[in-house]
Amino acid sequence: MAEPQFDQTTQKELATFLEQEQRQARLQESIHSYTSMCWDKCITGTPSTRFSRTEESCLVNCVERFLDTSLFMVKQIEQLRTRQ
Repeated sequence: MAEPQFDQTTQKELATFLEQEQRQARLQESIHSYTSMCWDKCITGTPSTRFSRTEESCLVNCVERFLDTSLFMVKQIEQLRTRQ
């Protein structure tokens, strides 16, 4: 069976769609990764309806560090792209 042939506009739309989906998948993977990492690092007791002050503080700090690192990395990648 022959593969369907798409015109150039459709090919570009498909490529854009796939790129967006891949970006979304990477974002979801990152969120899952830092959620798991921060949970493992910060939650020391049995989860209940509320986190302890120590756990809450640790989670906030962990997430903030993750976001700071992510923003730093994005800026570095953007700088590398503009130099090329």
